Amino acid sequence: MKRGHDLVAIGASWGGLDVLRRIMASLPAEFAGAVVIAQHRSAGSHRTAFRDLLGAAARLRVREAGDKDEIRPGTVYVAPPDYHLLVDPGRMSLSTDAPVSYARPSIDVLLESAAESYRDRCVGVVLTGANSDGARGLARIVELGGAAIVQDPGEASRGEMPRAALDAVPAARVAKASEIGPLLTELCGVAKVPA
Repeated sequence: MKRGHDLVAIGASWGGLDVLRRIMASLPAEFAGAVVIAQHRSAGSHRTAFRDLLGAAARLRVREAGDKDEIRPGTVYVAPPDYHLLVDPGRMSLSTDAPVSYARPSIDVLLESAAESYRDRCVGVVLTGANSDGARGLARIVELGGAAIVQDPGEASRGEMPRAALDAVPAARVAKASEIGPLLTELCGVAKVPA
């Protein structure tokens, strides 16, 4: 896997909050990439609680994604509940299109749009979950030259989603939750601090 990726697109479902908090805690404050996250949540979820819980664990700035927001390095963007999050070159957009794989936000929608916009500068990550959302999107990232990481299904709260991702992308890097943050740092690098 080459270094110098600009965008990390992460999808998680059942049990995702714990894994995401561990990943966020392990990313350095100088992390050079931007991170976008689609976590399956119900439409009635508290709007900011998920963001606040991730933010408490992270050294990076964690924000809820807004329509037409600019994507900035060293920032984590979380899809709001009941909206698809799409990545455009340098920006994000939100959609209320029909759920995909019974979910909105859909992981496939996020990963596929990230693949189209960032191509070989994109890293896709599929974490714990109970369905196959994310498998198609991760395959698209790899097809367009990006990198793929899948949480070890054996340690996931629910292994169905990581297993589906590995079926779609057998060459994906399999990693435990504790290994994902350091691996992302290796792939994206750290920003140079002005002297």
